[in-house]
Amino acid sequence: MKKQDIFKDLEDSIFSSKSIDEKTKSEVLKKIARLKNCKVNIMITGATGCGKSSTINALFGTEKAKVGTTPDPETMSIEKYELSNLVIWDSPGLGDGKEKDITHAKNIIKKLNELDENNKALIDIVLVILDGGSRDLGTSYELINNIIIPNLGENKDKRILIALNQCDMAMKGVNWDYDNSVPNEKLIKFLDEKVLSVKKRIKEATGVDVDPIYYSAGYKEEGEEQAKPYNLSKLLYYIMKNTPKEKRLVVANNTNKEKEMWQSNDEVKNYNNEIKKSLIDSVVDGIESGADTGGDIGRAIAGSVGEAVGRVVGGVVGGAVGAVKSVISGLFSWW
Repeated sequence: MKKQDIFKDLEDSIFSSKSIDEKTKSEVLKKIARLKNCKVNIMITGATGCGKSSTINALFGTEKAKVGTTPDPETMSIEKYELSNLVIWDSPGLGDGKEKDITHAKNIIKKLNELDENNKALIDIVLVILDGGSRDLGTSYELINNIIIPNLGENKDKRILIALNQCDMAMKGVNWDYDNSVPNEKLIKFLDEKVLSVKKRIKEATGVDVDPIYYSAGYKEEGEEQAKPYNLSKLLYYIMKNTPKEKRLVVANNTNKEKEMWQSNDEVKNYNNEIKKSLIDSVVDGIESGADTGGDIGRAIAGSVGEAVGRVVGGVVGGAVGAVKSVISGLFSWW
C-alpha cells in the first residue's frame, strides 16, 4: 500500500490553487512546514510479555518491532524506531531478574531525563503497557510508581498513559466474542473494574491521576494473518489527546493505513471522529501561532479546499476550520 502523506497533500492543495496570491501561499506553506518539521518521541514500556512490539506494529503498520514468540524477552535494551519524524523508544520493563531490572531502570530514567535541542524533555509521552491477562501487576506498579512517574517532571498526568493490552485474555479467553473481536458484558464489567483498581493504586502511591484503558493489539506471527485489534482507535485517541497539539499530525501521518485495524472499539465515543477533530485543532493552532498575515491565511486555506465556515479566532485565522476538516476527513479515510 502506498504511504499517504498528509503534509504533501496539504502543501499540494495550497500550491496548486489558482485563487491564492503567491505571498499568501508562501505564508501558509511556511506554517505547514513548521508542523511537518516537529519531532515526536514516544516511549513504550512494560513488563516482559505485555505486548509492546505487537502494539507498535498494530498502531504504526510496521514489522520493525519483533514480536516475542519465545519465553526469553526480545527487547534487552531501549530500541529506537524512526518513522519519519515519529520516534518510538521501545524499552524493556521490569521482571527480567534483579541485575537486568537495575540496568533497565537506569536506562529508562536516563532517557526520561534527556533534553532535546530546545532544552525540553525529549520524551513527549510514556505509554506503559500492562498485561491484561495477568492478575499480578506488582512489577508494573513498581515500574510506574518508582521509576517513571518520579522522572516525568511537570504535568506528570499529561505525559503518562496506562493501557492494559490483551484484554481478550483478562478472563483466560472466556467471555470474548472471537468472531467480532469484542468483549461481552461480563468481560466489560470485569475490565472496567480492573482499570479502576489500577487508577486507584497509582493515585494512592503517587498522587497522580491517570485514566487507564484496555485494548487488544492483536498479533501477527510469521506466516499468520493479523488478528483483529480491539480499542486500537481508543488507544490512538488517548495518545493524540496527550500529544502536544503541534505534533499530532506527525503521529497521525505514521499510523497504520489498514482500515480493519481501526473498526472494533467500545461505544463510549466515536474515537475515529475524535481523532480527526484533534488533528483539525492541530492544524488551526499551528497556523494561528506565528501567522503574520491575519485572516488572509485562513481565507487562503478556505479558498483552496472549500467548506469555509467563517470562523475568526482572535482575528488571526478566518474560515480555516471547515477547510481543514474537509482535507483531513478526505485524507484519513482508513479511520
